[in-house]
Amino acid sequence: MSDAGRPPRVANKGIITFLVMCATVMQSLDTTIANVALPHIQGTVAGTQDEMGWVLTSYIVAAAITIPLTGWLANRFGRRPIFLISVATFTFASALCGMAQSVPEIVAFRFLQGIGGAALVPFSQAVLLDINGPKEYPRAMSVWSVGVMVGPILGPVLGGWLTEDFSWRWVFYINLPIGILVFFGLMATLRKGQSAKMHFDFFGFATLALAVGALQVMLDRGQEKNWFSSTEIIIETVVAGLAFYLFVVQMFTSNRPFINPGLFRNRNFIVCIFIGTVGSLGMYATLALLPPMLQSLMQYPVILTGMVTAPRGMGMLLTLFLSGRLIGRFDARLLLTIGVVVSAYGLWLMTHFSLQMDYWPIVISGVIQGLGLGLVFALANTMAFSTIPMGLRNEATAFWSLVRNMGSSIGISVTAFLQTQNTQIVHSTLAEHLTHYNIASNPAVSAAHVDVTTASGLAALNAMITKQASMIAYIDNFWMVMLLTLATAPFILLLRRGRTSAGGGHAAAIE
Repeated sequence: MSDAGRPPRVANKGIITFLVMCATVMQSLDTTIANVALPHIQGTVAGTQDEMGWVLTSYIVAAAITIPLTGWLANRFGRRPIFLISVATFTFASALCGMAQSVPEIVAFRFLQGIGGAALVPFSQAVLLDINGPKEYPRAMSVWSVGVMVGPILGPVLGGWLTEDFSWRWVFYINLPIGILVFFGLMATLRKGQSAKMHFDFFGFATLALAVGALQVMLDRGQEKNWFSSTEIIIETVVAGLAFYLFVVQMFTSNRPFINPGLFRNRNFIVCIFIGTVGSLGMYATLALLPPMLQSLMQYPVILTGMVTAPRGMGMLLTLFLSGRLIGRFDARLLLTIGVVVSAYGLWLMTHFSLQMDYWPIVISGVIQGLGLGLVFALANTMAFSTIPMGLRNEATAFWSLVRNMGSSIGISVTAFLQTQNTQIVHSTLAEHLTHYNIASNPAVSAAHVDVTTASGLAALNAMITKQASMIAYIDNFWMVMLLTLATAPFILLLRRGRTSAGGGHAAAIE
């Protein structure tokens, strides 16, 4: 074997892997861990419901705007100093969030936390690619995917436990020991990378940041503002669309654009981004739908909700660890297809949920969906970056994280909107078919001893209809996510199989 084909010799490789994974888990946890603490935060800082929404929005928008910049910063100043600054900023901002005493303070500190956290996931991915040879990419990307995908699943459970048994402030303080460990550990072990004087395309960055920021605010506030009946949402949509158009024009006409258009000529990268984005959309949309369904319709307590949704992460962990071994023995495209089909089957099982079921259908469908998603994420990551030259790695990992985050936001926003709309539509349809005769003969009404001749009885009947309508709306959402997942399968045919190049070192040759 030539030297170019061997894995790079890196001192403290295991320690670096552990540290960057801690950074990944720390950031991915914070995308969901604060959600369950919002009511407690609201009571402490005397905020309104709208203001509490900005606690989440400020973090997401800051990260979305900053992520595209991380690739340029790494190329210009080197990845090591920017990584360390990001860890320090994220950790310091977490401490400030825990000490916040007012709404403006916590919103501002969450914005700073988002800026610091933006680089952690793409840089962690880039570092793992750097310290592993091409043959080790599948295992490295499997390990990285564990942190990215398991963090959001464990976030609500961990956040609920910390909030209930300690204080909502510990949702943020928990980052301090991890951040300090990562900062000093990487300072001691991560070697200095190359840097170069680079032209900064300010117009390209400004238009992309404006597009991403406006789109993120629109997605986050659309449900609250009743979407396009709101002038604010219309303005944000127009701004996002116009800014994105200007960014694309600048990228393909400028001599030194903010993002290298060469990324978009790599077929594997583009197809895998699409498949991975739909996978993220399905996972985050499902995670957003299940807790309110279980708690509001089935009266599950918070702890039990976390326990029955956590097995999804266990299924994902299993296939993420196995995929590194499987990809060397089987065609990655076949494994990716199996992952899509298994994930869709898990979603199909979810379309059979009912108000009368116990928790086993939730656990079983979650495990199956997790098994499929683990394969999808691990294989999509591996195939996407096996053909990316090292010179484009910083930009590629930043763009991957940006698109994945936007896909997750779109999935959550669209399913939340459809849930509300479909519940109202189904409620009206069910109510239209009610008569005195079929009410009297309905076993559910009889079992509940509802007397429809009284005002309280009519209110109880309306609550029953709403509950049924809401369950049907959840099932419709599961159907939609399942069909979207299956729709990615034909695109796998467009992928080219990568094999390790004897002389490539950092990129795979294409068959």
